[in-house]
Amino acid sequence: MPYKEKVIEKKYYAIGEVADMLNVATSLIRFWEGEFDIIKPKKNRKGNRQFTIDDINNVKLIYHLVKEKGYTLQGAKEILKNSNEAVKDKMQMIESLRRVRAFLVEIKEELR
Repeated sequence: MPYKEKVIEKKYYAIGEVADMLNVATSLIRFWEGEFDIIKPKKNRKGNRQFTIDDINNVKLIYHLVKEKGYTLQGAKEILKNSNEAVKDKMQMIESLRRVRAFLVEIKEELR
């Protein structure tokens, strides 16, 4: 039986890593943290933010609403307050479709 490498998942991510995932400045994430109740990273003894996967998904959700859909901060807050689960489901579907598209484009390139 061949050796299978175990994938190690991080439990916490630094704000810089989260910013890199979304290609935004860390200051924007800190700003959103103050504006939106759903972003609540833990802080270590030094005061550095430690984001969980749930925190990152919430930041991605806000990014989707504000940057991709064009909502104002107030509009995004109201959407999250009234239909948080529906928005999360829709965003997850969009991300899934983007991954499928990228996979299909990759296959197309290989067939050339």
